[in-house]
Amino acid sequence: MMRVLNIVTLIFFLSSNSVYAKILKPNKKIKPVEVVKIQLDGLKKNDISYKDRGIEQTWEFAHPDNKIFTGPLDRFKQMIKGESYKMLLNHKEHKISEIYSDDNKVVFEVVVMDVNKKYFMFRWQVEKYLESGLLKNCWLTTVVSAPVPMGSSI
Repeated sequence: MMRVLNIVTLIFFLSSNSVYAKILKPNKKIKPVEVVKIQLDGLKKNDISYKDRGIEQTWEFAHPDNKIFTGPLDRFKQMIKGESYKMLLNHKEHKISEIYSDDNKVVFEVVVMDVNKKYFMFRWQVEKYLESGLLKNCWLTTVVSAPVPMGSSI
């Protein structure tokens, strides 16, 4: 009986872990604020499930034009780990506020508290992909500004 219980527990763990590890793909039903939330949640838990999973999740919702500028994926990973964006990795909390929207573009102000309890503000812009193909009408990130330091909570 104990062996069966151990096998069932192992199967549950493996199946729930693989579901957690699944990278979400753009979908026209995902709203603009949800795109930003998916990306920030991924970066907040960057290495959970496997190394750089959060960066890969963020990359998945990058606009193709943005990927040309920041990619390929290995180069994007290095950019996120660099001085300009490293505060996004494993950050403690974030707040998302919409500051502009029209039919095809939404801009958010994102405030992040990093692991050192320092606050940074970003402008995070998503746009509806209007070209044909699988991404048509999906909201994708086109711009993330350089961070603006805002002090600390200490």
